Amino acid sequence: MKGVPHYTKSGSLFTGQTHKMKDGSLHSGKTHTKSSKPLMHFKDLSKGMQKKLLVKHLKAKAEMKKEKKA
Repeated sequence: MKGVPHYTKSGSLFTGQTHKMKDGSLHSGKTHTKSSKPLMHFKDLSKGMQKKLLVKHLKAKAEMKKEKKA
């Protein structure tokens, strides 16, 4: 889906070019190479990875709030 963030299996946000495989899966890179990685939406990440990313996001948000007050 365009406009929806894509992640690697390890939870890294992917912002580069993508291509769709014949089976419908999305991979990194404009065309398929040995280094292409499968990409997924947040909801398709493991529950553990989702939790880890949400905690990271909330910590960053709290830190930005602190900096704004200072």
